[in-house]
Amino acid sequence: MRELVMLGTGNAMVTKYYNTCFAINENEKIFLVDAGGGNTILNHMEKAGLSFAELHHMFVTHGHTDHVLGVIWVIRKIAALMGKNKYEGDFWIYGHDEVLHIIKTIAELTLKKKDAEQLGKRIFFRTVNDGENLEILDMHVTFFDILSTKKKQFGFSAVFSDGYKLSCLGDEPYNEHCRDTVFDSDLLMSEAFCLYADRDLFNPYEKNHSTVKEACSAAGELQAGAVLLYHTEDKTFPQRKEKYMSEAEKFFKDIIYIPDDLEKIVF
Repeated sequence: MRELVMLGTGNAMVTKYYNTCFAINENEKIFLVDAGGGNTILNHMEKAGLSFAELHHMFVTHGHTDHVLGVIWVIRKIAALMGKNKYEGDFWIYGHDEVLHIIKTIAELTLKKKDAEQLGKRIFFRTVNDGENLEILDMHVTFFDILSTKKKQFGFSAVFSDGYKLSCLGDEPYNEHCRDTVFDSDLLMSEAFCLYADRDLFNPYEKNHSTVKEACSAAGELQAGAVLLYHTEDKTFPQRKEKYMSEAEKFFKDIIYIPDDLEKIVF
């Protein structure tokens, strides 16, 4: 079975959701994308039934606090398992040069000596470049620079052995630079900072974010089979799913996902 597990769905400053991060789980082989801003990642991995012992590959999109600080907890957890001989193999963290430098620096400054000793020994950092392709688990992964105006950030597109294509645009609006990579995705994952109706309240454009309207319109133009919206505000809690769906259906006519934290989507 192959599933997408949304470990967090909120933006940086939410309190009712966890920061956006997710895992692709295929037959207990896990690919983790980002880790949120704290050790809630440990709790949510446990609640989702995902074992760190089965986590060997992780991609980090960029260096903002709500994406990288949880990575340190992931490293600490896996290093601890290694120290107890409860983890087989190596752990690989993929990302562009800037974000990996941030993670390594924080890890070296904060981890216990015995955990930090695993860095470069069994925990490895793999720099990826714009347009680079890698085979990871059962996926052919293409990484791309989203050309962020704020901080260097990458997204990715993963094509599975059965041809299913999942693309993640990161947490900023769709950029034409990645069109050829993400076009005709079966599932397109896109940030939707707030409702278009609430744009004057949340000022998404000033922060280089999308509303539900723009995210869904872009998904339609890219001929996606389904769109998943994440990295949202939490002021609409607990009606977020209902309100976002109502607006999304006006601009995208195929499958729409507005997941809550810990929601699983089989694909």
